Amino acid sequence: MAHIVANKDKLLLRIKKIKGQISALEKALEDEKDCFKVLQQISAARGAITSLMAEVLDGHIKEHLGNSVSQEQREQEIANLTSLLKSFFK
Repeated sequence: MAHIVANKDKLLLRIKKIKGQISALEKALEDEKDCFKVLQQISAARGAITSLMAEVLDGHIKEHLGNSVSQEQREQEIANLTSLLKSFFK
């Protein structure tokens, strides 16, 4: 969790950008923009969320699977991450 606290401002800024992209997507739908513009907004929002996930995941792996954790903790973290990634990529 320390990695999240250390990068809190940066992560919150990313989330604000994602909110903006979702708002733009909502507006595109409300304004009945053509489907290509809607697809562009969906793609941009998905990319931003995936990028946020990658950044948090990188810190999580370094902190929770590093040399400072026991083998038992490492095995549990691997199981947790495997489950999480399966649901993320559905």
